[in-house]
Amino acid sequence: MSLNITTTWLGGMKFESTNPSGNNLFIEASPEDGSQAEGYRPKALMLSALAGCSGLDVASLIKKMKLEVADFKIEIEANLTEEDPKYYDKVGMHFHFYGDNLNEKKLQRAVDLSVEKYCGVMEMFRQFAEVKVETHFHKN
Repeated sequence: MSLNITTTWLGGMKFESTNPSGNNLFIEASPEDGSQAEGYRPKALMLSALAGCSGLDVASLIKKMKLEVADFKIEIEANLTEEDPKYYDKVGMHFHFYGDNLNEKKLQRAVDLSVEKYCGVMEMFRQFAEVKVETHFHKN
């Protein structure tokens, strides 16, 4: 399957990138580089893609397994190397589930399936970073 996007320079330090969903996004450098801070920074966007990819897997599995979850979020912390080209060499991914009646075993299974089998962005990250995943359960 081939995927095509087009990223167009808008002047200064800002680009607009097409997306197959039809919702374009803006990419910018950090504000200290003269940007307006309206767009995403490229490396941070990679972390959002990782969380979004795995999050969509888990949300789908929550629905399929008919699990009760009031809310969940994914927090990521990542370490950038010091030398150029800077890249993420260590990534910590934390899944937080909230609810009164959490089935911890099945939710952990959903996270494991995403991390080990379904999430293609996770597999890409594994090519260049050490990724650690933790799951946290919070009773409301």
